[in-house]
Parts: sequence; C-alpha cells; structure tokens
Amino acid sequence: MPPGMIGERDRYVRLRTVSRVVLALLYGAAGVLHILLPGPFLGITPRWVPFPETTILLTGLAELAGAAALLQPWSRRLRVAGGWGLAAYALCVFPANINHFVLDMAKPDGGLGLGYHVPRMLLQPLLIWLALWVSGALPRRRRSTLL
Repeated sequence: MPPGMIGERDRYVRLRTVSRVVLALLYGAAGVLHILLPGPFLGITPRWVPFPETTILLTGLAELAGAAALLQPWSRRLRVAGGWGLAAYALCVFPANINHFVLDMAKPDGGLGLGYHVPRMLLQPLLIWLALWVSGALPRRRRSTLL
C-alpha cells in the first residue's frame, strides 16, 4: 500500500476508536446528569425499584465507571469489562425506558410521542451491541480468504 493510504483494517480501528470515545463521552455525560439532576430519572423509575434515589445515584456512578473504563488506554481487560458493564447497564435500565414510554404516552398530549419513544426503544439493543463492540468484548470475525 502506498504511503499515506489508509487500509481497511486501519479504517476499522479508527472507526471503533472514535465510536468508543463518543460512547464514553455520552455515558459520562449521562452519569453526571444522573448524579446532579436525578429528578427526571426518578420520574421514570418503575415503582418496583427499591430505593430509587440510591439506584439513580448508583446508575450514574456505573455510567461514569464504564465511560472511564472505555477511555483508559492501559488495559484491554478493563476496557472489555467496561463494555460488558455498560451493556448490562443498558439492559437493566430498559424497564425504565418502557415505563417512560407508558407514562409519557398516557399524557393527554401524548408527551414526547412515538417519534421519540419508538427510536429510543429500538436503539437500546444497538447500545448494548455498541458497548461490546467498541470495548473489544465481541470476538473478532476473521475474513475468509476463500472466494
């Protein structure tokens, strides 16, 4: 490959690195919001969740820890653990997203509406996959050399 040209593998690594940083920044911002402004999160927490204030605080700390794990450059194992943690986190908060959908749609004006809630619901599995992919937790797929 001539100098200055970026190979397919290099593009893949850059895309994954940029995606990892963006996801970490988003989770970091969400973690800060959970800690500093818990009210909106408390409003969508299902009633069956014990100690909702503590739960919201802990979810904020979990988001910050996962973001830090994704951003740190020293340990692949820690990045992978952060990816698994954020994937589990996204799965665990799904009931709050469902609760938000139900509560919001029950409002006389329909709240934020289906245009907000349906994409949000569909993005949750993508967030789970993304946390695993950017952290390197997913097994690497080898390309077949046979065509």
